[in-house]
Amino acid sequence: MKISNQVRRLRFEHGEMTQQALAEKVGATRQTVLAIEAGKYAPSLELAFRIADAFGVGVEAVFQREYVEQP
Repeated sequence: MKISNQVRRLRFEHGEMTQQALAEKVGATRQTVLAIEAGKYAPSLELAFRIADAFGVGVEAVFQREYVEQP
């Protein structure tokens, strides 16, 4: 299973919020936000909810799961 996200799109839809501004709002580092956006890091459930709350949307509007078939 792979987790994709809409963090970058949502940041730009919310006044072109910077990664740093989002990080400060959710109590994370800019590097964490960068890694989440790049799909290199899946946030904890708590952080996922804080990110969703920062945009005023549900978690499912930010994060989606994609199933990858195993050979």
